Amino acid sequence: MTNTPITIVGAGIAGLTAAYTLQNAGLTPRILEASSRIGGRVDSLYSAQGEVIADLGPTWIWPPFQPIIARWLERLHLPTFDQYDQGDAVLDGFAPTPRRQPVPGQYGMARIVGGPQQLISALVKNLPDGSIQTNTPVDAIHELDNGKLAVHTDTTTLTTERVLLATPLRLTAERLNLPDTLKPGVTAALRAMPTWMAAQARAVMTYDEPFWRHQGLSGRIASRQGPLFECHDHTSAQGQASLFGFVATPPEHRDPEPLEQAILAQLERCLGPKAAQPIEFRVRDWAKEPWICATADRTGPPEHPAVGPDLLRSGHLNNRLWFCGAESADQSPGLIEGALAAGEQAAEAAIAEHKRTRL
Repeated sequence: MTNTPITIVGAGIAGLTAAYTLQNAGLTPRILEASSRIGGRVDSLYSAQGEVIADLGPTWIWPPFQPIIARWLERLHLPTFDQYDQGDAVLDGFAPTPRRQPVPGQYGMARIVGGPQQLISALVKNLPDGSIQTNTPVDAIHELDNGKLAVHTDTTTLTTERVLLATPLRLTAERLNLPDTLKPGVTAALRAMPTWMAAQARAVMTYDEPFWRHQGLSGRIASRQGPLFECHDHTSAQGQASLFGFVATPPEHRDPEPLEQAILAQLERCLGPKAAQPIEFRVRDWAKEPWICATADRTGPPEHPAVGPDLLRSGHLNNRLWFCGAESADQSPGLIEGALAAGEQAAEAAIAEHKRTRL
């Protein structure tokens, strides 16, 4: 049995924000990640040289309307650039043939230079080597007689003073055996909170140039026909040309080869022959991720999480356990800002409790 003062379960944005905050306060956490990689819903398409070409997970932030994002970008020295939105969009399935026309703009929508992967890198930069343990799913937490918590994995048990659960809330309720002494209603509140974009699939197509821009198009497609229900210019700040789109096809019908053919046919229909000849084509199907997508997310309708009850943000088990997945946030739940807010808030609560008990 290993002893550690504070344990974070989950190495996505929320968990790493909590770790960054704790480390800056002089508390080095142990971070347990079920997956083989860190980042949670943040993932990237890389070039042969190791450069981020495109985002396979979240992309957008809105600094003018998200003060927490703006503060963390400044703190971590992460530059941004505006989402490209010049030219006409293409409406697909609204008439017998695709129609190009102006559509309302996307004021304030921005991207991090290098993608959200740079946010992950900046958050882990100051953590000591060995702080993060991947391929380590947690299956149970229980209280010990000495007032500490036992965190059980399939290979070991950790004894810890405090736990921050930075995991998708529904998945926490579905996959983790939590103490029976939690406040009434906690499990129901966890199960009721949808995981934003958990069952979504994202298609990324790279090209040698952003040819749509030369045609006076923004790269934006709104479709009633699919299989992409929307598409956007995803060219990097360094000029690496790409498009990305959200797949409307339900998870159970996402057969890779037919889906790719249908997407390329749609892009050719909307943007012309060059769109059907990408250098690289990738679909990231998050519904297949066992540590992201809960059964209720995969089988139920897609929902954007509303701000949940205070129960999701308060301390439990005599202030020894906090939930801090992105959907627990009281601002922008499920978004990048929500993950930053949730991780920071839980870490600050744990720091305050640590100081109080030491005094």
